[in-house]
Amino acid sequence: QVQLVDSGGGLVQAGGSLRLSCAASGSTFSNYGMGWFRQAPGKEREFVAAISRGGGRTSYADSVKGRFTISRDNAKNTVYLQMNSLKPEDTAVYYCAAGPVYYSGVLQTIKSYDYWGQGTQVTVSS
Repeated sequence: QVQLVDSGGGLVQAGGSLRLSCAASGSTFSNYGMGWFRQAPGKEREFVAAISRGGGRTSYADSVKGRFTISRDNAKNTVYLQMNSLKPEDTAVYYCAAGPVYYSGVLQTIKSYDYWGQGTQVTVSS
């Protein structure tokens, strides 16, 4: 079992930056690949970024490539999402996710993840 707590969301103007954090507990953090997803009002949850267990591999949605950076600190049991050059269309609830245990790659589909944070709201004003 892994418990995930998302934080760092807020209101920011277009062009600004935010850093989201996701703190994990309950199991060995480095055993899990991690991902970030987002869900805008009236839309389905979508993939944003993923990172492998050791942090050596990452993957990004085309819509955020070059603007967002996913990273992790296994000593702090935390995964981050640095978001730069934010746009109004980035407005959504952002969720971190973990799993499956021991998988060494990066995954982009919702059903591939076993544990989810509660979400943190990001609002980008124009």
